[in-house]
Amino acid sequence: MRFSPSFLDDIRERVPISDVIGRHVTWDRKKTNTSRGDWWACCPFHGEKSPSFHCEDRKGRYHCFGCGVSGDHFKFLTELESLNFPEAVERVADMAGIALPAPDPQAAQRERQRATLEDVMEMAASYFEAELQGPQGARARAYLRDRGLSGRTIAAFRLGYSNDNRSALKEHLASRGVDKEQIEACGLVVHGPEIAVSYDRFRDRIMFPILSSRERVIAFGGRALQPGAPAKYLNSNETELFHKGNVLYNFARARRACGQDGTLIVVEGYMDVIALAQAGIDNVVAPLGTALGENQLKLLWRVTPQPVLCFDGDEAGQRAANRTVDLALPHIGPGRSLRIAVLPAGKDPDDLVRHDGRAPFDQVIASARPLADVVWSREAGSGVFETPESRAELEVKLRQATSLIADESLRRHYQQDMRDRMNAFFGGGPRYNKREQGKSGGGSFGRGGGRGGR
Repeated sequence: MRFSPSFLDDIRERVPISDVIGRHVTWDRKKTNTSRGDWWACCPFHGEKSPSFHCEDRKGRYHCFGCGVSGDHFKFLTELESLNFPEAVERVADMAGIALPAPDPQAAQRERQRATLEDVMEMAASYFEAELQGPQGARARAYLRDRGLSGRTIAAFRLGYSNDNRSALKEHLASRGVDKEQIEACGLVVHGPEIAVSYDRFRDRIMFPILSSRERVIAFGGRALQPGAPAKYLNSNETELFHKGNVLYNFARARRACGQDGTLIVVEGYMDVIALAQAGIDNVVAPLGTALGENQLKLLWRVTPQPVLCFDGDEAGQRAANRTVDLALPHIGPGRSLRIAVLPAGKDPDDLVRHDGRAPFDQVIASARPLADVVWSREAGSGVFETPESRAELEVKLRQATSLIADESLRRHYQQDMRDRMNAFFGGGPRYNKREQGKSGGGSFGRGGGRGGR
């Protein structure tokens, strides 16, 4: 049975390679760093007394520095357990909770079509890159230069430009032999029964290629250059290649880079990611113009147990953080949570790194707070609790928040933590003051807050 590359990628990403290998080895406690997904053991392929066998969850690979064996989930099972390849795939799919695809005579044809669409998207990306460097891209180049981006950064992220012609890209692709149906299937044109002649979706925009986890171009984001454009940022529509809720911008590059410090950082947009990368901070991703979704959170957790989510320091940023907290609570578990970092009011990551380098942003990330702190601060940080009724109301809110946690063990620990904070918060009596409150983690994102007494 032939499996599509996308199916194999999916089950590899859902199952840490350490889960596959851990059934056959005992991990070395001294060398292993579980929080980073970095595992060491004595090699199961040859006898040894000191661990030289290594696997990395982020890369989904193993390697023995003693005997030289290396590979992925499937190769490990085929070589150690003598399974054939379909049996190895079935084993990992079972661990992922995914059924094997049913025999489908059209599956190979769809996979070929998918590969063809990726080829078309690559053509479009190359076209946009060339347009940026051509005569019509002068204004876009000036904008990027004003934003402080170097030529090397522009090339690394493959930034481009879509000119204002309604059919420039469509005609370019057609001249390369791409048919109308393929262009439409890629979402590169606006078309439909009520549209007599399809036209380019992206016009007069700076173009940001969006890559899959295999680093193939699957979509675009476009930043309007005209101030009066209907949408400042425009993403590709949903296609066979692109499902926005399952993708993070810069994910593949950030996944490789996060091995340096063991985490991923989530910021708001494309330009934030690029500015930080230019400052030397590569382990950064962004959702695609909307709030972080459940599938994107799970994608982060496949790489790191505690990603850092970075929000603006204004009211909108606080609301966004609160929404993310509510989204995350049902899905956190032992060894799987979040930290929340807050930017100085009125600043974005680009502002922080443009003049002073990465140090100010590093300080923001270093001050990121555990999820439990943020839950407490949200409910207790701005209230005045001078009566039994108001204190009971706080208790109810904390109970409601922690009840969202699905994992029973973790929910019990959160509830105990909130009770301890309540006791400390009100333990100072009626003269409890802000200085004491600060020791208990009060305040909205750690700045200011309410009081427990007069």
